[in-house]
Amino acid sequence: MGELDVVTGAFGFTGKYIAGRLLKLGRRVRTLTGHPNRPNPFGAAVEVAPLNFADPAGLVKGLSGADTLYYTYWIRFPYRGVTFADAVANSRRLFAAAREAGVRRVVHISIVNPSPDSPLPYFRGKAQVEEALMATGLPYAVVRPTVIFGPEDILFNNIAWMLRRFPVFAIPGAGDYRLQPVFVDDVARIAVEAGRGEANLIVEAAGPEIYTFKELVSLIARKVGSRARLLHVPPGVALLLAGLIGRLVGDVVLTRDELSGLMGNLLVAAGPATGEVRFSRWLGENAHRVGLAYASEVRRHYAPAGV
Repeated sequence: MGELDVVTGAFGFTGKYIAGRLLKLGRRVRTLTGHPNRPNPFGAAVEVAPLNFADPAGLVKGLSGADTLYYTYWIRFPYRGVTFADAVANSRRLFAAAREAGVRRVVHISIVNPSPDSPLPYFRGKAQVEEALMATGLPYAVVRPTVIFGPEDILFNNIAWMLRRFPVFAIPGAGDYRLQPVFVDDVARIAVEAGRGEANLIVEAAGPEIYTFKELVSLIARKVGSRARLLHVPPGVALLLAGLIGRLVGDVVLTRDELSGLMGNLLVAAGPATGEVRFSRWLGENAHRVGLAYASEVRRHYAPAGV
């Protein structure tokens, strides 16, 4: 067996692809998860340990013997009393545990365009986590994805779901703000390559195509055969409509901060593309299954095991 790597959330989205790539390289993989009883897509190939931020000794034990920690934990929005400040504090606890456990290197999945001065808590919190990692003195790699797509993604799936089911799709404002989709397995590839290095590193994970939001929605509509009318509305109206759909499906469809980040062009990388898979090609190959069912953030991360 190869050396041991630890991946947080290997039963989730990005973490699953990172774990899969590590296994193919012959590495041993352990996941730290808050849902240890949920289905394990890797069977016995991945060890399972609890991710309990309130148990520092347990975190050290879960990281014991690990060469590299791949850190994917974050929250999309505050929920059930867990705030962005809590998520930052949780990250500090895990980094301290990694240092105590003797982990050689930490690969942190961040976000493109983080800033400690950002008015948006998501981007500001991500910058604070990066700073906390760097302050530990542990060798690190920070991977900054733009906006991730893939079979299990939420954003693009739910755009397709709405286009399939409603006669109108609301475009906030002019729809000319841009985003740069990156394939989840490209993010995993970049992360694993960064994990094998020695030097401290910050790298963007960005796909080869950039769209305006209106272009992206129009592309998805064409590929899934939607006849929905694209209607430009004020951002506040778009948020109101997203809230109504959220009540219908029991989820948070879109937050004000997410819309501000999108409209502020924060989902586009400053550097060259590092991803290889084109969103347009992937969508063309997978349009028959994208958006068939709504993907719930709340259900995915907060539902009881087995639900």
